[in-house]
Amino acid sequence: QVQLVESGGGLVQAGGSLRLSCAASGITFSFYDMGWYRQAPGKQRDLVATITSGGDSNHADSVKGRFTISRDNEKKTVYLQMNSLNAEDTAVYYCSAILSGSKYTYWGQGTQVTVSS
Repeated sequence: QVQLVESGGGLVQAGGSLRLSCAASGITFSFYDMGWYRQAPGKQRDLVATITSGGDSNHADSVKGRFTISRDNEKKTVYLQMNSLNAEDTAVYYCSAILSGSKYTYWGQGTQVTVSS
């Protein structure tokens, strides 16, 4: 059974930092491309950052220079370091996992990030 469990969300003041974690089980983690997405109330789910099984990362323009995705294959965990947070970053953040070449994406349950101005 595949599980992606996010943690690290919470309430933070504008300008602050948070680090999200996503622990995976039930998959051969090192084979999977991992990602972070976010969904604000009334809006679609948007890509935040991805990291391939080989470690290549990509970040949305809106978070470049502020957020950093990383992975630890030994711990089967992907991270999202978020700095200089602002109110527009308020959303539920979801972890994703997809096997390279596959069309099926696994999702976590999401973790709420709220930035107060």
